[in-house]
Amino acid sequence: MLDLLRNLFGFGPKIDFKALLAGGATVVDVRTPAEFKDGHIKGSINLPLQTLGSNMNKLKKDQVIITCCRSGSRSGMARRQLQAAGYTQVYNGGPWTSLKA
Repeated sequence: MLDLLRNLFGFGPKIDFKALLAGGATVVDVRTPAEFKDGHIKGSINLPLQTLGSNMNKLKKDQVIITCCRSGSRSGMARRQLQAAGYTQVYNGGPWTSLKA
């Protein structure tokens, strides 16, 4: 049951996001364009959650992807949506500000 909850909510072993970023991971910010304009991680791609389904073709299925948003909720939904579509290396980075640090 605990494994199911971890998988469902994206909790599990601690992920080294700095190492993923250093290795060339793509950061997908799923906030609105207005939120993205107010601040974002340099080099990140803005694909709002509500348009993610129609924009997945901008991402490669085997690339390392880190999703982020304001709090971690939308990025968790984006992670699950990408995984369901066959993307194999997707991580929920949570709030964009925590990845920026």
